[in-house]
Amino acid sequence: MSPRTPVGPSVGKKYRIFVRDLEMIASVGVYEFEKIRPQRIRVSIDLSVGPRATDATDTVDTVLSYENVVKAVRAIVATGHFHLIETLAEKIAADCLTHFTVASVKVKIEKPDIFPDAATVGIEIERP
Repeated sequence: MSPRTPVGPSVGKKYRIFVRDLEMIASVGVYEFEKIRPQRIRVSIDLSVGPRATDATDTVDTVLSYENVVKAVRAIVATGHFHLIETLAEKIAADCLTHFTVASVKVKIEKPDIFPDAATVGIEIERP
C-alpha cells in the first residue's frame, strides 16, 4: 500500500458558523405605523469560514466567534430605522464579509407578526 500524498492540514477545511432565529425588536418598515412602533424580527446568519491556521490553538481568539457576530447584528439593528429588511440584510452581510476569514454569508430576516395567517414573511440574501 502506498502512502497518501501529504496535503496541508488546513486544505479544504472550511467550516460554517451559524446563528439561527435571533429575535430582537427593530425599527423597520415603510408604513407610518412601522416607523413609530418597533416590531419583532428574526435574523439567521450562515457564514462559510476558514480554514483555520494549522498552528491554531484551542482558544476563541483563533476563530470568528459567533458571539461577536451576534453583537454586530444587535449593534446594526440599534443604529436606527430601516425602511426595508433588504437594506438591513445587506448591512449585516457587509459587516460579516469584513472579517478576512469569511468566504460567503447568507442572511435571512423574518417578520413573524405581519400576517395572522402566515407563520412568517421575510427575505434571504447570499453574498460571496
